[in-house]
Order: sequence, then structure tokens, then C-alpha cells
Amino acid sequence: MADPLFGPELRLMLADDDAAGLKALCEDLHPATVAEALEDFSPQEVWKIITPASIRTQAAIFEYLPPTRQVTMVEADRAQVGQLLTKMSHDDRVDLLRRLPVKTKEAVLRLVDEADRKDMATLFEYGENTVGALMTTDYAWLPPTMSAAEAIDQLRQQAPDRETIYYVYVLDEAVRRPDGGVSPRRLLGVLSLRDLILAPRHAIVRDIMSDELVSLAFTDEASVAADLLARYDFLAVPVVDASGGLLGIITHDDVIDIIQNEATEDMQRQAAVGPIEGSFLDASFGNVWYNRAKWLALLFLLQMLTINVMRHYEGELEKVIFLMALVPLCLSVGGNAGSQAATLVTRALALEQITVKDWFRVLRRELLMGLALAATLGVLAVLRTQFLTADATHVKLGDYGFPFASLVWQVTFSVAGICLCGTLVGTMLPIACQAVGVDPALTSSPFVATLSDVLGIVIFFNVANWFFF
Repeated sequence: MADPLFGPELRLMLADDDAAGLKALCEDLHPATVAEALEDFSPQEVWKIITPASIRTQAAIFEYLPPTRQVTMVEADRAQVGQLLTKMSHDDRVDLLRRLPVKTKEAVLRLVDEADRKDMATLFEYGENTVGALMTTDYAWLPPTMSAAEAIDQLRQQAPDRETIYYVYVLDEAVRRPDGGVSPRRLLGVLSLRDLILAPRHAIVRDIMSDELVSLAFTDEASVAADLLARYDFLAVPVVDASGGLLGIITHDDVIDIIQNEATEDMQRQAAVGPIEGSFLDASFGNVWYNRAKWLALLFLLQMLTINVMRHYEGELEKVIFLMALVPLCLSVGGNAGSQAATLVTRALALEQITVKDWFRVLRRELLMGLALAATLGVLAVLRTQFLTADATHVKLGDYGFPFASLVWQVTFSVAGICLCGTLVGTMLPIACQAVGVDPALTSSPFVATLSDVLGIVIFFNVANWFFF
């Protein structure tokens, strides 16, 4: 939603060609606030609004624009983007390049200098959704032999071009390879800005740094970085190669994006609609249709099993047609109980609170939980069925001649059995998927509900046979 406060003000400044006002507004407000206010402006108008500001401010605002908007901005003015790329975060500009058409990307790359082009090419080579693709090379570093006073002076020079200076990495001398290239400097330790400021002026960096390093490999999955920063509460984590050379860093803001994207994908998978690329309104209609239709079609085919099971008990239904009124009540219990269990187990697997090896412990716990829930709902089923006829304890059901007590116990045992079955299905299906390498989120809600419906009908009619036939 566009910002209702600053949007009209920006339009007035744009109409008056007030460059000084536009510059002040862009540089005084947070870049995210400015980006939100620009939502209803055309790409050409956005360029006119942010151009009076410094190139660094322009880059900061550009990074907060939605991905699809960034692409349209590039198409509107490629030359302007060439300048912005030099000031954008290294990981953000690589993400932008991945979204651009090939010809546009090549045209933009020709507008940046060789050093930036080489850096972007290096990051672009890393696999998507890996640590290497998400890291930035804008880190602060120091040699181990420098004094604290000298280190602070050097950080003042580095700070304007670094993504963060709260962690300073201590690096060894560069080593030239036999092929003439230079290997990444080896990571010796890390130093917080706080420790550096509090250290005596003549203290040597090597003596005040910490050599207890926690690092990531550039081949690690993005989720590994998110787990690591969450576990240690770091602001950034270094990314190293096989020989310990520092390649870049992953910062906390990158991890927030990772967590948000993963949570979105998990929710989409649980609803059997995804994952879907892009935001809700910006995503391709055809892509969204395909992702939703394929899962609905699969679930529709699976739900046909319910019809087959119902046909199997067709004779019983003709004898006791009143049982049809109770089917929705009983079946809903299995789907609800299964979805609860599947959600809890899937999340526990994602957080590594449990593993596939813990399947028996999980089964034992949920078996007891299923029995407890079944007993609870069984009592409610007794009360609900008794409420159908409050003035008698032995009532003839229409022309069928069945005692009312039979109906009470049939519903009670059906509800309890279906609840227990749904709980066990929701518990074990995600673990089974994890064991064979399938995302457990795919088994939640829709699949569990469908399977629970089929098994629930089997339980319902077998219990009915027990009491009525």
C-alpha cells in the first residue's frame, strides 16, 4: 500500500520540479518509507523523484522496491541503474541481475567498472539459495599486526563502503597462486567494534581478537545460515572456502529475508499451492493457476477413494439411511486432528527438534495424545447424540427399529476411532516423507485431511456394522 502521507507531497514536488525538496525528502526519510511512498508512481516518475538525492541514497531506496518494480525501473533507465549497482549491496545487486532478461543484464553489466563486474560474476556463479549466492563481499577487515588506534583509523576509511563494521575480520596476508591469481585472505579471527574501542590504544589486533570462529561454507544451503545466526544471535557470519579463505559474510538482514521466504514457502506447501514466485498480486496468473490446479487435481483424484469406499458400504446405507447425516460430523474430526498433528510434527522437523530417528518416540507420544483426544471427543459425542432425544433413553429410529443407545455408542466409538486414526496419520506421514527426502510440508492439511477422510469412512461404517448389523 502506498504511503498516504508522503505520496501527495511527492506529487506536488514533482509537479513543481522542486529538486531541492525531493532531495531533502529522500535523504531525510528512511529508504523503506520512501520506497513505500513511490508505489503508485510510474518508473519514469520514480527516477525523477530519487535522482536529486545522492547516488548512495538512490541505491538504498532502490533496494527496498519490490523485485518486479526493480525490473521495470531497469527497463525504464538502464544507464541510471549502472551507477546504482556500484553502491548497492553486493548480494542485492546479484539478485537483481538474476531477475533481468539476458539482453538487459548484459547491457547493464557493460555500464559498471571491471572490479564490480568481476565481483558480480563471482557471486552469480554460486548456486541459487546457497550461502555463496546470498553473501556480500562488503566486509570490514584488518591485518593482525595493527594497533587498536591504527585499526580505528582504518575502519573510519572503510566504513562508508561496508555493509557492517560491528564485526571486523582479521585476515592473513594475501597469497599468490601459481597461475598468477590471488587466493582469498585466510581468516584468522574476528573482532567486535566494541572490543576494539575499549582496547588500549597500543594493543595489537592479534592479541584482542577471538580465534574461536563460527563460519559457513559457500556451498551451504541458505537455511543453514538462518539456523546458525538464530542459534548464536550473531549480526553476521563469515563465509569461507575449503582452505579457510574469507569469501564474504552473511548478515542478519539477509537471514530475515531467508526466514520470511522459507516461512512463506512452507505455508504455501501446507496449503498445497506452492511455492509461488513473487508476491500475491505480482505473481504470474498462469504460474499461480498451474501450482494450484495441479495439487487440486491430485487431491480430487485421491478424494475419489472416498467415493469407492462409500460405494462399498452402499448396502448398509440403504438399510440405515439416517447414518448419512452423521458422516460429516464424524469425518471432520479426523481431518482436524490430523492437521493439528501434521503441523506440530512438520514444524518440529523444520526446527530440528526431532529427526526421523525419533519416529518411535513421536509415535508413542502421539498415540497417547490421540487416545486422550479420542476420549475427550467421545464424551462430547455422547452428549451431542443424547441431545437429539432428550426425553427418552430408548427411542425407535424411524422405521428401522434400532435402539437409541446403539446410535449413541456407534457415534461415540466412530468419533474416537477416527480421531485416533487422524492423529496417527498426521504424525507419521511427515516423518515418512522426511525419511524419503520429500518436503514434509507437502503432507500437511490437504493430504492428511484426504487420507483421514478415506480411513474415517472405513472406521465409521465398520463400527456401524458392529452395532447395527
